[in-house]
Formats: sequence, structure tokens, C-alpha cells
Amino acid sequence: MSAPSARPARFITALLAAGTIAVTAGCSGGLAGGGPDASGSAEGPIALGMLAPFSGSESAFGAYMENGAKLAIQEINADGGVLGQQLELVVEDDACDATASVAAANKLVTEGIVASVGGYCSGATLPTLPIFDQAGIPMVIPAANSNDLPDAGLPGVFLINGTGTQQAQSALQYAQQEGAATVAVIDDATSYSADLAGAFVEQATEAGVEVAFEATVTPGENDYASVATQLAQAAPDVVYWTGYYQEGALINRQSVDAGFDGVFMVADGSVDGSFAEITGEGYTENVVGTFTQTPDMLTGAETWIADYEELAGEAPGPYSTQAYDAVRIVAQAIEDAGSTEFDAVVAALEGLDGFETFAGPLTFTETHTRESGGFVIVSIDPESGEFVLKDDLQS
Repeated sequence: MSAPSARPARFITALLAAGTIAVTAGCSGGLAGGGPDASGSAEGPIALGMLAPFSGSESAFGAYMENGAKLAIQEINADGGVLGQQLELVVEDDACDATASVAAANKLVTEGIVASVGGYCSGATLPTLPIFDQAGIPMVIPAANSNDLPDAGLPGVFLINGTGTQQAQSALQYAQQEGAATVAVIDDATSYSADLAGAFVEQATEAGVEVAFEATVTPGENDYASVATQLAQAAPDVVYWTGYYQEGALINRQSVDAGFDGVFMVADGSVDGSFAEITGEGYTENVVGTFTQTPDMLTGAETWIADYEELAGEAPGPYSTQAYDAVRIVAQAIEDAGSTEFDAVVAALEGLDGFETFAGPLTFTETHTRESGGFVIVSIDPESGEFVLKDDLQS
């Protein structure tokens, strides 16, 4: 087995006080693709596929994910690859759109990928599940986290981001820490957003916290004054917006203008530097978010950040680390399996025990979600407009 390059191993070891992490990669698998077959013969580079948004309103996340994955592949290849072969990344744009994602997934299959390390928007990821399943391609999904994904019950689907249920738990924990007696929730009807909103309402109700207001909006509109006025009238202590940052930023501004003076909590789909720019100066003091930590929030990540910046020409952003870890996880599973055959790789993924990632040690549950969600609370720095760590929820 090849060992990981020294730089990521040193970083994660220092960060998590763990031992050296084995990170290797190599595959051929599914129904197509170069690479070793079950007997280990080599035929060429091993292709991993990534669906992510490279156009549309969420395109910044696609770039972060692609560069995070490329950094992992660069390090693995420099260390000799896996099973005697190098890795390559094949990306396709799903634009966070279900129709586009189906076409892009089918293209990745024809291009010979042997594992998928993509998936940002849950609504765009869901329709690709049967496509990759029928092609015998395992999926390690770095960002999309709707419960609808594991609920599909397909054997090759694994989530390394915390689920909607786990994110809702963190949101409720923070609301209770802040003494909230009433909460509200607003979603945008997408799979990710509605799933998270439903989990939050269910958990708040079970905890005896009053849900004072619920609403669903249509994404892409320019005016949410009606729901903002209703929110202000309901006057909850905390509102949880579970959609994406464009709409969330507008709703926050219009709610404050309507008289809402509570906490405006956003989910991970809204944790982006553009939120502060859209919502405007003077409208960020009440904003917090549920998110997984990014490198700039972690002690000892300077080398990793520098390596990413050298490769990408810009600082890492949300989901760059999850994409980096998705590649490492797939690589380790293929190495452990000794081939890229679907059943063997799936069994190896199920057998991972405490694999070190940016979000902490990873062990998959029976439903192929991570045992611990790893969510923290972030807030907006008034000077930079960026989200920064506020509360790790560990106390």
C-alpha cells in the first residue's frame, strides 16, 4: 500500500492527534474505464468523476470542489498512485439542475469513470443515483446531504457531509443555547432545503420549542417582502433559513427592514462570502450559520491552504476539503479492496473505521452516512464579510 504524501499526513496528524493516514488511490471498475481489473493489471490512468455546479448561481462551489479533489489527486499521484496507477479527475457541470445532472452523469459513465466524488446540490444529485448504480459506480458524495440520498437505499451511495438530520440537531442545539423559546423555519422546496426544514421542525417540536412560523418560498425571485413581513409579525427568537445564499440574503435584509430583530440562522447552502455582499452592510450582525469547518477555521492548516492556493490560484472555499477527502476515501477503499470491482470497493468503504478527515474520524453507519455530522456555528466577520467560526458546539 502506498502511503500519503507527507504534507497532508502531517497536517491531519497534528490537527487530530492521530497517526499517519494511509491515502492511496487507483481504480478501474464499474462498467467502464481504464485501470487495473480485479486481477490488478494496469491499463492506464484511473478516472474519478465529479458532478458539481460550474455554471449558474452556485458555480463558485464547483470550482472549490474541483480544486480540492485535484489537490488530493496531485498528492496521491506524486506518492505513486494506487495499485500501480495514477488518478485523473473528469468533471461535468450539473448546474445544480436535475435535468442537467442526468445528462452529465450519463456522460461521465461513457467517459469511463470508476467512482464518483461529486454532488453538491441534493436535488441535482438524487436523479444521478440510479445512473451510477446501474453502471456499477460507487459514489462518495462530498457535499449533498439530504436524507433522501441514503433513504434511496442503494448500496454504492456514501455521504461524507453530515445529513440534514445532523445539521438540524446542531441548529436546534445552538438555538437552545441562546435561550430561544420560539423558532421559525423557511425553505425553498428543494430536496435539501425541505428535508432540513422538516428535520428542524420535528426536532424542535420534540424538544418542546415552539415553532411560531413556517414558510416555503420560490427560489430565484427578487422580492420576498411578503414572507419577511409575516416573519417579523411572528417574532420568533430564531429563524432557520434552509435554502441557498441568494434568497437567504434577500430574506434576511427584508425581514430586518420589516422589524424582525431575532437571530437569522442559515444552513450550509447559504454559508458563502456573497451572503454579506447581497444582504448589505448593517444587516449581518444577526446572522449565524450551521456549517462544517473550513481550513481557515482549523489550527495547523496553513500548509494545506498554501498548497491549495498554489494549485488553484485562490484561497480554498466551502467544500474544498470535503472534495479533497472524498478522493482520499475512494482511494483508500480501492487500495483496501485490491481492485476497483464495485462490490469490493463498497465493502471496503463500509469497513473504514476512524479514517481521518477534515471533519474528524470517519466511520460509516449502516445507512452509509457518517456517524458524526461535524457541524459548527459560524458568523459573519464585519470587516471581511466572510463566515468565521463562532461556536464549535462542544461545550
